[in-house]
Parts: sequence; structure tokens; C-alpha cells
Amino acid sequence: MRKPVTATVGQSLPAGEAGPVTQTDIVRFAGAGGDFNPLHHDPEFARAAGFPGVLAMGQFQAGLLASWLTGWCGVEHLREYEVRFVAPVFLSDRLRFSGEVTAVEDGVAELALRASRGEDEIIRATAAVVVA
Repeated sequence: MRKPVTATVGQSLPAGEAGPVTQTDIVRFAGAGGDFNPLHHDPEFARAAGFPGVLAMGQFQAGLLASWLTGWCGVEHLREYEVRFVAPVFLSDRLRFSGEVTAVEDGVAELALRASRGEDEIIRATAAVVVA
């Protein structure tokens, strides 16, 4: 087990990124999670629904953000994680991850997290992690 990280209010987490998102990424995630909605694998269906092409399921990008976060703090120290999906993720998108410590009390840090594509916000999230 890793030791908890140290955190102070206002501290920025190390930046991270993932991508580009591929059709293989989406299909693998669909198979693991059982989400076979045609929006995720059928370009014609996605276009008929008003999207430029297939899109990744929300839990895919939430998982990428969580993986980045726990790479910093250790999954064993994660106590809460909540996401709000703001925009869809499409093939070839590159996601950037950022975060800030907003509070520290009784050995737990509250975090504000963000996933973005260029200037477009994809996810707004909060987390609570055990800290030293």
C-alpha cells in the first residue's frame, strides 16, 4: 500500500492526458461494460442521431479521469468520486486532465477535477482522497 500524498488547499495536481481515442478503445470498453448502444460503434446511426460520428460512452472518459487521479493518489486512498458529463467524446479526441485541491480537513482532501478537449470541457468532477 502506498503512503498517502500530501496536499494543500490551492495545490494543482500534475496535468495528464489520454488519447487519441480510437474505435478499438470504445469497442473494448463496450465489451467490458456490456454497453452495445449503436451510438458507440455504428457511424450511420450516430450521424442520424445528430452526432458527427460514433462517440465514447461517458463511463469511458470517467474511467480515464479516475485512472489519472488514482495514479497520483493511489486507488486505495480514493474515498469519493463524482462526475458530471458536459460534452461527448469522439474518435481521435485527446483528453487533458487537471485538478485542484479545494479543501483539506481531518486527513481528507476535496478535489475539483476536469477533463477537457482543447478548450472544451468534457467532464467536471469532484473527489475526496485520504492525504498525509
